[in-house]
Amino acid sequence: MNQRTPVRRTVRAAVLVLLVLTTSTGCAGGVEGTPGAAGLRDPYFPKLGNGGYDVTHYDLVLDVDPAAHHLSGTATITARATQDLSAFNLDLAGLTVRSATVEGRPAAVNRAGHELTLRPDAGVGSRLRKGRTFRTVVRYSGTPRTLTDPDTSKEGWLRTADGSVALGEPTGSMAWFPGNNHPSDKASYDITVTVPKSLTAVSNGELTSRRTAGGTATYHWHVAEPMASYLVTVAIGRFDTKTSTTPDGIKVFSAADASVAARSARILARVPEVVKWEAERFGPYPFSATGAIVGRPGDSGYALETQNRPFFPGTPDAGLLVHEMSHQWFGDSVTPESWRDMWLNEGFATYAEWLWEDDKEGRPVQGRFDAAFENDDNWAFPPADPPTAAYISKAPVYGRGAMVIHKIRQAVDDDERFFALVKGWTKAHRHGNASTADFTAYVEKTTGQDLTALWDTWLYGKSRPASKG
Repeated sequence: MNQRTPVRRTVRAAVLVLLVLTTSTGCAGGVEGTPGAAGLRDPYFPKLGNGGYDVTHYDLVLDVDPAAHHLSGTATITARATQDLSAFNLDLAGLTVRSATVEGRPAAVNRAGHELTLRPDAGVGSRLRKGRTFRTVVRYSGTPRTLTDPDTSKEGWLRTADGSVALGEPTGSMAWFPGNNHPSDKASYDITVTVPKSLTAVSNGELTSRRTAGGTATYHWHVAEPMASYLVTVAIGRFDTKTSTTPDGIKVFSAADASVAARSARILARVPEVVKWEAERFGPYPFSATGAIVGRPGDSGYALETQNRPFFPGTPDAGLLVHEMSHQWFGDSVTPESWRDMWLNEGFATYAEWLWEDDKEGRPVQGRFDAAFENDDNWAFPPADPPTAAYISKAPVYGRGAMVIHKIRQAVDDDERFFALVKGWTKAHRHGNASTADFTAYVEKTTGQDLTALWDTWLYGKSRPASKG
């Protein structure tokens, strides 16, 4: 996500009702074990996500009628139990559940707000023991919702002039598929979307097939590498598409709305150049596919780093492209452990812009740092400790987050060692999750320095220091 866009991203602080579930051991029709938690106690969204299991794969099959604003879906969720489960929850906003099964047998479904609670049939109890893998199938339909964040920005399922786009940061994916909606639970995906034949359905990963039948077209996208739910997208519309392969074998798929395709062609042609430049600084590109999706201006109020191919509302400039592509390393591959760690995404992505301008435009990084230091907005709160969920996408997370990275570079005082440190970070947590504590410990171990003063001043300090240091 890029802060220069007009609408800030924040998390929709929805009130989720925690169902009080009793252990069903010995009850007729029950499964031995205890219920999984209805929430993961995220610092800003304690009831987001669910406990008791870890998803390994989502297989989403969607039939979308944009004219009727209707979606029919089947979600097949493969997960591993992390405790003996008698019941577990999924996050789903608004859509109607038609049926649910666990290990092929009907499951009872209760609903409270965004929380679905599934109670498996007694016959599958042994398959929900800790460490066992189980499969859940949820069939659902309805009109997918556009969710409104506290800052009035929109996410979830956004209608466009000729289709729609699904954007999920931070909670929007639950508007169109059920899942464990927290960045700490990453999974691989298969996403199959059927739309009218005149439209194209673009998603994450690699396009493995396209077939037509009657008046419809069906697109199958496969994501082999782990992906957080907030990074999943489906964009439906009249797109011009371009495919190629980089010299390193990375598949490139870009799509631009027909109304902006001509003016977007030049910047989209630079995607391989940006990926190569960033790989030289941050380490090998972490995925098998790349590209971008360019919608119409106004399709959303922000760009978003949807995995493999970021989404842009209108033609981006080079800086915005660099920002969102850098998220493929910072946010998409190395994903925050919780929403408090979002500055690790945005600080690095903003710093990538500074590095690009230095390398390509001759604008020194130090000048960008100095300007950020003088910007009062960057001192509203510490980047690693926003006051509430409504602030996790405000200026300090971006600008002051980038300042933290620059102060680390100054502390290292050797660019070769600094970029080796960055590459080591993306390698150590490739396709995983990491927290701020993980990062500060890693930097101190790698540099051999006690950087308490740096963290206290730049990462956690509540006021601007007297000197840039």
